[in-house]
Amino acid sequence: MVRVVVRDGRKLPIVAKVKAKPKRPRGQIETLPSGSLRVSVYAGLDPISKDRVYLRETVPAGPKAEDQAEAVLARFQLEVYERRHPRTDATVDQLLERHFKDAKLGFKTAKNYRSQADKHVIPTIGRVKVRAVDADVMDSFYSELRRCRDHCDRQPRIDHRTNRAHECDERCKAHACEALSESSILYIHQILSGAFRRAVRLKWVTINPIDFAEPPSPPKPRPRPPSVEDAAAIVNEAWKDPDWGALIWLTMVAGNRRGELCGIRWRHVDLNRGVIHVQRAIGQYGKETWEKDTKNEDDRRIVLDPESVAVLSEHRDRCEQRAHGLGAKLARDAFMFSRDPLGETHLKPDSVTQRYSRLVARLGIETSIHKLRTYNATELLSAGVDIRTVAGRHGHGGGGATTGRHYSAWVSEADQRAAGTVTPRMPARPRRADLPPMAEFDPKHPFEKLAAELRDGIYAGTLAVGLPIPSVKEIGRQNGVSPSTAQRAVQLLSDWGLVRVEPGRPTLVAPQPAKNSVSNAEGSSTEAQVASTEIGAETIELEVRRLGVTVASLQTQADPRDAASLHRLLLGAVKRHGSEPHEIDDFELIVRQPGDDAILATYVALSP
Repeated sequence: MVRVVVRDGRKLPIVAKVKAKPKRPRGQIETLPSGSLRVSVYAGLDPISKDRVYLRETVPAGPKAEDQAEAVLARFQLEVYERRHPRTDATVDQLLERHFKDAKLGFKTAKNYRSQADKHVIPTIGRVKVRAVDADVMDSFYSELRRCRDHCDRQPRIDHRTNRAHECDERCKAHACEALSESSILYIHQILSGAFRRAVRLKWVTINPIDFAEPPSPPKPRPRPPSVEDAAAIVNEAWKDPDWGALIWLTMVAGNRRGELCGIRWRHVDLNRGVIHVQRAIGQYGKETWEKDTKNEDDRRIVLDPESVAVLSEHRDRCEQRAHGLGAKLARDAFMFSRDPLGETHLKPDSVTQRYSRLVARLGIETSIHKLRTYNATELLSAGVDIRTVAGRHGHGGGGATTGRHYSAWVSEADQRAAGTVTPRMPARPRRADLPPMAEFDPKHPFEKLAAELRDGIYAGTLAVGLPIPSVKEIGRQNGVSPSTAQRAVQLLSDWGLVRVEPGRPTLVAPQPAKNSVSNAEGSSTEAQVASTEIGAETIELEVRRLGVTVASLQTQADPRDAASLHRLLLGAVKRHGSEPHEIDDFELIVRQPGDDAILATYVALSP
């Protein structure tokens, strides 16, 4: 029955006031049988599992346990109120699955990421909750990777050669733990770092714990390009198949990646201008191949030298002849390197690698096809080419930072050679003074003994010629004698002509050459000038070859008709090349006028 009240002739119902239910406190503290206190705060529903999420922490029993529990409760409540708490109980494997689904990864990169996660991450920390991962968990994880790359249970076992039914032989061996390489651990660190950055954006966690873990140091780049002799042997062996020789030649002179070589089509090549437009590449994972953008998704143009243009022109003629033999015409869209006579299919990058590996194995050279790219970069840098230009030809990002980091040794070498180009243009420096003959005497007094010690130091080079010796006070302090004794010793050195003492100036060791030294120097200079005039030295260009392969080019002042001068130049080139003097008969010296291809002379010598 509804109670009503009449107001102004109208009946109005009387609504009973409902008592508000007391607001339920967010969170609770309960006492465990052990006496510890467990703090729990409700934090909403898990967006993945739709289960309730609680923030929990146990406070050990003690006289201040209640105060500590209240502090934990207040912290949890504040995190929930400010939405700074973890929103899910998702595990690491669930995070990786979400990351791989949402991340914009290339096909091969995605395959590699998933392979590393399936083999190393999920079996070890895959079931760990995302919010429980911290720096300690990551450091333990990295330690496990360094212990055994197969994550064994430390029990003896046999590593079988296959998982299928088989009869064991010598290939089935007892398991021996082997650490995962530091570069692979760093790769996994980068995968997890990207996944947890996504977790922070999704508010699954508040901070990225990978930022607090200690990652492995990146390996120091150690490029090992083939030597000039090895490179010559490789390309000569490759020329037994003209098409294969053209590919190896282009790799050496242009420094393309193997996928870029496989992806070049004839429409990318302008032989009239000598330019290759690198814009596509072939990717491969297992047996699957696909056409894709270049590594950094940048188009670049590589200018070729006339000899390389001739190589590609001959290669195109061969391709057109094969197509003509089938009654067809070579299409502009045909691949430049192909086993198909019409160029409709591309080479597989892995096949190129395997064929190159077999080639160098026959020659007994330990290298890989990637080292040809390294060879190109090091040769350009050693020739003094600007590092940004080398980076542009190789498709390196960072404006040369990557190139400088990987090939710093060759950048330094080119810098050292550049420093030597200024010295020949400098005026002749003053000759350093020659020391007079050592005075022989039998020291008896303390100042004489001290003077003898200083004299021995000057002749031994401890006190360098042209530099000041220590002050009198410093000499006395170092040798435990009075300043007057030190002063008498310095005066004795002056009497011998070893030092010059001037008031108000430092005492120098042989600061000026004796008059006879000056006259001798002038005489020798005059003789050298006369000899130079008689010899008829002129500017010449030299090309040093070893076994027919050019190893160095330089310009100097010498007489091209003087065998002795040419012999000294050739011997110096042999030593700079890192060879021994007895190998001089492997070398020859080609002499030309600057800017002229005509050969003035060819000098060879027999080993002594």
